[in-house]
Amino acid sequence: MSGTQLHQGQGSLGWLGIFRLGLVQTALGAVVVLTTSAINRVMVVELALPATIPGLLVALHYAVQLSRPAMGHGSDRGGRRTPWIIGGIGVLALGGFGAAAATALMAEHLALGIGLAVLSFLAVGAGVGAAGTSLLALLATRVAPNRRAPAATIVWLMMIFGFIVTTALAGRFLDPYSPQRLLAVTATVCGIAVLLAAAAIWRMEPAAPAVEARPAAKGSFREALAQVWAEPEARRFTIFVFVSMLAYSAQDLILEPFGGQVFGLSLGETTRLASAQHMGVFGGMILAALAGGLGGERFGSLRAWTIGGCLASALALAALAAAGTVGPGFPLRVAYVALGLANGAFAAAAIATMMQMAGRGRARREGMRIGLWGAAQAVAFGLGGLAGAAASDLARSLIASPGLAYGAVFAAEALLFLFSALLAARIGRKATAAGDFGALAPSRP
Repeated sequence: MSGTQLHQGQGSLGWLGIFRLGLVQTALGAVVVLTTSAINRVMVVELALPATIPGLLVALHYAVQLSRPAMGHGSDRGGRRTPWIIGGIGVLALGGFGAAAATALMAEHLALGIGLAVLSFLAVGAGVGAAGTSLLALLATRVAPNRRAPAATIVWLMMIFGFIVTTALAGRFLDPYSPQRLLAVTATVCGIAVLLAAAAIWRMEPAAPAVEARPAAKGSFREALAQVWAEPEARRFTIFVFVSMLAYSAQDLILEPFGGQVFGLSLGETTRLASAQHMGVFGGMILAALAGGLGGERFGSLRAWTIGGCLASALALAALAAAGTVGPGFPLRVAYVALGLANGAFAAAAIATMMQMAGRGRARREGMRIGLWGAAQAVAFGLGGLAGAAASDLARSLIASPGLAYGAVFAAEALLFLFSALLAARIGRKATAAGDFGALAPSRP
């Protein structure tokens, strides 16, 4: 049965349905951003803990997401994604609140706090893996092929919107910092996220999948994984995702501590600075989507925007490396927004490509492919966050000036983005004479 027949059989989602699925991603992002920005900053600055501790915790939550291919395979075989999405969001919310409680506990009982944090970040990772993988697989199977790329962009934009709103509002309510404020803000965000996701996903897929429309994927998990890995384009894209997300995530855990330790900004100020960066990501994704995807690629292919976004990210990180030597007076907010714009441009183009490639190759493997790419991203984010935090600790122990120490780390991350641009230039080159990602339209089984 062809992909078109599948959509007709189950009912292809319209733009309103795509928007509702985007609300699930908004809820997911709202919880995750608190654990990777505000809670991380509290550990490093307010509690004066080594940045390696939150780096290890975030790495742990990404390590759990190595199970994404298995989760994708499970939803492929079951034919329904909704239980995985709702269950994942619930586990994520429990983990997010537990992380805030653990951070508050660390001030009095460090060992107990770290123990609770380990359990909480495990829950965060499991929740993100289950909900995120199944959500993208649902998009890949319920959205018509010609809408998949813009649908992916819309969903990711709504996740970034969740980042922006959460960090902006949380930044205002967290000042002045107290453990009670952190718990109250986190509980509110987690509660709203669960309700929003449950309402958004309600009745978004049939109560029972039609067997004749979507037979369960055959074969064991290992067989399915081997089949997908044997596909050249899927394998090349996996490697690119790993390297580019390694570069992207290495900056994540040190941007807020950088503002606090080098520029003397408060928790609320650095949280709002993170919000400005996320606004830049939001703008960059819209720009890339309109120019390279939704605009019919009149202003550049998705491939060109992926490469250009990686190069621009390298330049923005080089500017932040210079900011560490300049200190107060440097236009830090402008640099954060520029970094966000560059990150958003390359991410939007790469995400659109991912959705185009999800249905390419052996049939009934959408969840497995997305799970594989999600696992590559998770490993990269875990290693990147830990490496960035550990590198900042090491640099600050070897270099007396915090600004120079952070600058050295930012410079290393810029080199990773340059390498990512080289890898992006190879993807899809054999698929079309122009080397355009747009030619990688999903094939019919």
